[in-house]
Amino acid sequence: MKFTKPLPIFDPRSIPVLGVDGHLAGVARERLTPQALRERFRAPPVWTPEHSVEKKFEDRPPALAAVLLPLVMRDELTLLLTERTLHLRAHSGQIAFPGGRTDETDVDAVDTALREAHEEIGLPRAHVEVLGTLPTYVTGTAFIVTPVVALVTPGFVLKPNPDEVADIFEVPLGYLMNPAHHRRHEMEFDGVTRQWLSMPYTEALDTLGSGAARERYIWGATAGMLRNFYRFLSA
Repeated sequence: MKFTKPLPIFDPRSIPVLGVDGHLAGVARERLTPQALRERFRAPPVWTPEHSVEKKFEDRPPALAAVLLPLVMRDELTLLLTERTLHLRAHSGQIAFPGGRTDETDVDAVDTALREAHEEIGLPRAHVEVLGTLPTYVTGTAFIVTPVVALVTPGFVLKPNPDEVADIFEVPLGYLMNPAHHRRHEMEFDGVTRQWLSMPYTEALDTLGSGAARERYIWGATAGMLRNFYRFLSA
């Protein structure tokens, strides 16, 4: 099957919100601690991922990839995310996890995620405690992505690769694991209806020092994998 019409460039913020999932309970605070996460991955529950395969919008062979969900162990856990540079071919300018395509020399998905995190943002492996993986997520660009969840010990110094990463920031995990912040969207293009989630996060003024708040618009594959993480933790 050929995809003769590429998905058009659009501002996802312009697509109306169909609904907000505030009717779903957030993950309890006691489940969002390092020890609770260690125990959850050690004895995972029976659960079903909510988002697994996006509708394909690019005619290219599938490729294996892995991303790291780095949970920084501060007073409350935070998730470290990146903003991709605008010139990248895939998912340019979007909020993403550190990660990328699997190399032939990688031992497994965990090795891919750790290598890519070090190459993209300079995160040292010595600061990372891998907890486990979530089910694969297939993007519309045909990447078969394995999310690797890990705890990160503070004290690291990040060095973003300017060719790939425009910015690095952290979001409280409790915010992302609360469905009251999960918004549903839908758009039709070329006879195909596409659905996705967004989880916009506004940084507090005192974290910027610039006198203006900044919205971090988390959506698409990143939001889909976070929703699966929510389902895993709330099961």
